[in-house]
Amino acid sequence: MRRTKFYSAPMELTRRQTRNGTPASNPHITHLPSRLLHSHTKLSKEDHALLLFKQARLQASNILGPAAVSQSATSATPIFAQAEAGTAVCIHDSGLLLTCAHCIADTKAELDVSKPYLLLFASCAVVTAHCAAWDPKRDLTLLEITAAQRPLRGDDSSLAPQHWQFPALGIADRIPKVGTKLLCIGQPGSEDLECEGARVETGYEVLCASNGKFEGYADGQDVCWTYWGHSGAPLVEKTVQGEMLVGLHSSWGEETAMRRGIGIEVIREFVRGKVDLG
Repeated sequence: MRRTKFYSAPMELTRRQTRNGTPASNPHITHLPSRLLHSHTKLSKEDHALLLFKQARLQASNILGPAAVSQSATSATPIFAQAEAGTAVCIHDSGLLLTCAHCIADTKAELDVSKPYLLLFASCAVVTAHCAAWDPKRDLTLLEITAAQRPLRGDDSSLAPQHWQFPALGIADRIPKVGTKLLCIGQPGSEDLECEGARVETGYEVLCASNGKFEGYADGQDVCWTYWGHSGAPLVEKTVQGEMLVGLHSSWGEETAMRRGIGIEVIREFVRGKVDLG
């Protein structure tokens, strides 16, 4: 079973236009049609085809992973439509998404806050989002949904254009206890990067779940197994209040094969003033 190392770091933050220290409000979310054309996505021909392919795969498949995968956690986990795998988690029902900073830019020079990002919810609904906050030190980014489709599967009347209430996970207010079972949901990479030599296709579905247990922060490790390409995937704990976000999968080490995750204290500090933490 692979291990994930939690870490923290100082903050360097880039935001879009803000007011009173919080991301600029988004009073209107554009409605995307059920049949998406190039004129709607503004993607290249290849990327547009990939988006439709992932949407069709998601609509036709079940979530790969543990038998008792949480419906609420899965519903709140959108995946990037880009060729490289990447995942996010919705942390507010108004359409605020949390993911890793490196999923949208490796450096400040590469960051373009006007660039739209297309993601797919488990309901197969496509959304467009823009960067609201970017922190390369913590490797965290906040995206705001600016356009959305109605779900193509499932019964989610909350995604109606008149109020656009998106499925979201609550943010935990404490570190999990040692031994706590955790769930990770995300989009695996299409190639197995652990294999030496020729590239090997993984054959995974576009959205997969895996589980494990929390081993504590003393050595900075937990054993929640995760698939390759899970950057930005939520680490979830089932509590009496429901499923709660307790960490975010971030990266892996080429030399050690160690998975690294972002702890809940770092996440709470990053979103403070942007999301109501209760």
